[in-house]
Amino acid sequence: MHEGQVALIVGVLLAAGLAASLAAGRLRMPGLVLVLGIGMLIGSDGLQLIDFEDFEVAQQVGVIALAFILFEGGLSAGFDEIRPVLKTSILLATLGTVGTAGLTALAASALFDLEPKEALLLGSTVAATDAAAVFAVLRGSTLRRRLARTLEGESGINDPIAVLLVIGCIESIQEQSFGLEDALWLAFRQLSIGFVVGLAVSAVAVIFLRRVRLPSAGLYPVASVATGALAFGAAQSLDASGFIAVYLAGLVLGTASTPAKRTIVTFHDGLAWVAQLGLFLTLGLLVFPHQLDDNAWQSIAIAIITAAVARPVAAVIVTALSHFSLRERLLLGWAGLRGATPIVFATFPVTEGLPHGHLIFNVAFFVVLLSTMLQGTTIEPLARLLGVTSDEAALPAPLVEPVLLNRLGAEVVQFPVRDTDAVVGHPVRQLGLPREALLNVIVRGDRAIPPRGSTVIESGDQLHMIVRQEVAVEFQDVMRTWRTGPLEAHKRPRPRVLSRPAVTSVRPWQDSDGNPSRPATVVGLEVVDQLRTRRDEPGALVALADGRFAVTGPLLAVGPAGELQGVARRRLARAATPAERAWWQEVVGALAR
Repeated sequence: MHEGQVALIVGVLLAAGLAASLAAGRLRMPGLVLVLGIGMLIGSDGLQLIDFEDFEVAQQVGVIALAFILFEGGLSAGFDEIRPVLKTSILLATLGTVGTAGLTALAASALFDLEPKEALLLGSTVAATDAAAVFAVLRGSTLRRRLARTLEGESGINDPIAVLLVIGCIESIQEQSFGLEDALWLAFRQLSIGFVVGLAVSAVAVIFLRRVRLPSAGLYPVASVATGALAFGAAQSLDASGFIAVYLAGLVLGTASTPAKRTIVTFHDGLAWVAQLGLFLTLGLLVFPHQLDDNAWQSIAIAIITAAVARPVAAVIVTALSHFSLRERLLLGWAGLRGATPIVFATFPVTEGLPHGHLIFNVAFFVVLLSTMLQGTTIEPLARLLGVTSDEAALPAPLVEPVLLNRLGAEVVQFPVRDTDAVVGHPVRQLGLPREALLNVIVRGDRAIPPRGSTVIESGDQLHMIVRQEVAVEFQDVMRTWRTGPLEAHKRPRPRVLSRPAVTSVRPWQDSDGNPSRPATVVGLEVVDQLRTRRDEPGALVALADGRFAVTGPLLAVGPAGELQGVARRRLARAATPAERAWWQEVVGALAR
C-alpha cells in the first residue's frame, strides 16, 4: 500500500467519522457510538475492508490520543475555573474511582467467577470516566456551572488514578510478591514525578511564550503541542504518570496569560476531536461481534451495575462532606460517563497475555456502549428533573470568534478578576490600556456590561479584550499590574520646557532611525506614548519627551501638535490611496484632541 492509498483511507475514515457525528446529532444520540460502529463494520469481523487486530498498536494509538484529549481538557478548563471545586474533583477522581472499582469487582467476581485480583482488574478498567465523553456532553448542557467544572476536573484527574489501578492489578497477578505497599509506592512515585514534570515543562513553556515573540500566530499551537508532548514523553520516560503530567501542563498553560491563547485553545479543540475520532475508529476495529455473544448478559449486567450502582454510591459517599446538595451529588454519580478510556485500558490485560484479557476487553466494550448511550442521553433530562440546571451554558463558548480576529492581526484576551487583584475597585479609565487594546465587554455573573470609563471593576468579573498582536507580549505586563499593582491612571510624562521655539522638521525615514511601527526614540528623544499605529504599512504617531509629537513611517515629521497637524492635512490632500488617506485623517483627529 503506497502513501496515496494510506492518505486516502485516513481521509475517508475521518470523513466517515465526521459524518457519523453529524448524523448522531440529528438522531439525538452520542456521535462517538456511531464512529465506534463504523470501526466494527469495516473491521475484520465485518465487511473486512481493514484487517486489523493488533492490540499493541491500538494501545499506543489510544494512549497518545488520550494524552492529547487530556491536554486539551486542562487547557480549556484553566485552574481558575476548577479551583473552587478542586477538592471535590480530587475526591471523586481518587476515592470515587477506587470505590467504583471495588464495587464493580464484587459484581464481576460473582458474575464471571473470577479470582479477586482479576475481578478488581476488571473493575479498575471500567472505573475511569472518559475526558472526551464528559467534555462533549458538558459543552452542550445547562448544568450548574460548579457541577460541570467538578466533572471536568475529575475526568482529567481520574485517568492517571485508574491506569495506576490497572497496572497495579496486572503487576499483582503476574508477581505474587507484589503487595499493597508496592502498589502504594508505585502510585506515589508515578504521581509525584509526573506532577513535578508537568509543572516544570509548563512553567518553561509559559516563560517562553511570554518572552519570545514568534514570527507567526500559527507557530503558537506548535509550541503548545510541543509542551504537551514534552510533558507526557518526559514523564513516561521517567517511568512516571504521563497522564497527570500532560493534564497539569494543559491546566497551567490554560491558566496563564500568554499571547495567542485563544488560537491555541481553538487549535487543540480540533486536535482533540481528531484524536477522539481516530481513537474510536481504531478501537472499533478491535471489537469482534461474534465474540460478544458468549458473555453478553453478564457484561450488560456489569455495565448497569457500574453506571447505576457502583459509581453513584461511591460518588455520594465521597462527597458527603462537600458543599453539594444530595441532588447535586446524585447527578455527579450519574454523570460519570465512560468512553474510549476504559477500552484503551482494557487493551493492557490483552497485551500482557493475561488469561481473561479478552473477556475484560469485551466487558469494557459493553460498559462503554451502555454508558455512552444511556447516561450520555439522560444527563440533561435527569439534571432538569433534579433541579440542578441553570439558564446559562455549563461551559460557555468564547464571546468572539477568534479565527477571524487572528487573520486581522488581533487576539482575544480574557482576564478573570480575583478577590486579591489590585484592579478590584478601580474604574476602567485607570486600567492603563494601551492604544492597541480595547476592553470589549465585562461579564459580571450572568450579565454583559458595556464598559465605560467610570465602570468600577469588581471581584469575579471577566474582562474580555481585543488586543493587537504586535503588543500582545507587552500587554502581559499590563495584566500583571492588574494582579499585583500599583494601579493608577495612565499619565503621560510632563514634557520638558524648551528654551527655544519648537521646530517642525520633515524628512524621509532612514534605517538608522529604527522600527517605524514601534519606535523607542525619535531624533534622539524618548517616545513616552504611542498614540496610533499605522495598519497599511509600518508607521506610528507618538508623543516625545520634550512635549512634541512625531509621525513615523516612510515620512518622519516632528513638531508641536498644531504645526504637525498642518503637515498631516497637506499629506491628506495629496494621499494616493484610501489606506493612506485614512491614516492621515487619523493623525489629524488624534492631534486635534
